[in-house]
Amino acid sequence: MSNHAVKHDYHLVNPSPWPIVGAVSAFFLTFGGVVYMTGLFGIPEGSPWLMLLGLVGLLVTMYGWWVEVLREGRAGDHTPVVQLGMRYGMVLFIMSEVMFFAAWFWLFFEGAMFSDIRGAGVWPPEGIETFNPWHLPLANTLILLLSGTTVTWAHHALQHGDRKAAKIGLLLTVILGMMFTTLQVIEYMEAGFAFSGSLYGATFFMATGFHGAHVIIGTVFLAICLFRLMAGGFTPQKHFGFEAAAWYWHFVDVVWLFLFTFVYVVYAG
Repeated sequence: MSNHAVKHDYHLVNPSPWPIVGAVSAFFLTFGGVVYMTGLFGIPEGSPWLMLLGLVGLLVTMYGWWVEVLREGRAGDHTPVVQLGMRYGMVLFIMSEVMFFAAWFWLFFEGAMFSDIRGAGVWPPEGIETFNPWHLPLANTLILLLSGTTVTWAHHALQHGDRKAAKIGLLLTVILGMMFTTLQVIEYMEAGFAFSGSLYGATFFMATGFHGAHVIIGTVFLAICLFRLMAGGFTPQKHFGFEAAAWYWHFVDVVWLFLFTFVYVVYAG
């Protein structure tokens, strides 16, 4: 290394194929989803191959990119300045997710407050059989609240070097996330209304469905952290990957509390 080389705390990443591979895969996943639902360019409706190609590409991108980030961390590239930037990045990402859900809440509230102008008269519209909020929705609320407790327990245990308790808390959180998804699938199967046919159905399934997708993503995020923890990864001083997963999970919890309060209880008819 030259004596005149610039020394700094920033990490200049090496050229990587994953950004372009991820972008192309996301395009195929989105375009393939449109083809699957509607058919396009002579491709028959119901054809899943483009969508599956995009999904596989995204999974490969996720694995490859995460491996590169882990290697950078082990090589000492994640200096305190870089770690601070990663924290800012995660905070900004969660803020963007907040605005994403704000859009769906806005649409739902707008439909509820101006249903008479839209000609529906009442909200929910007549003929819509809404869910009893005190059955499956309440059970899922308790599950997510408990999962927020277990992931906090796991984080606290890891900070104090208790890896066994951290593994147990993280495992319980993953199981609770899977339970939530299972109950939501059952709830959807028992729904007395469909996505199409009313603004209520469309906004309900978009808001709760996207939240359910975020629960699945968060569960996978935490499961990967569990595998890393079991493989000897993370230390009390250095565990931002798990910390970011915990932040994301708490965000998912808060969004559900808003959904339960307003979509299932206040505006349930």
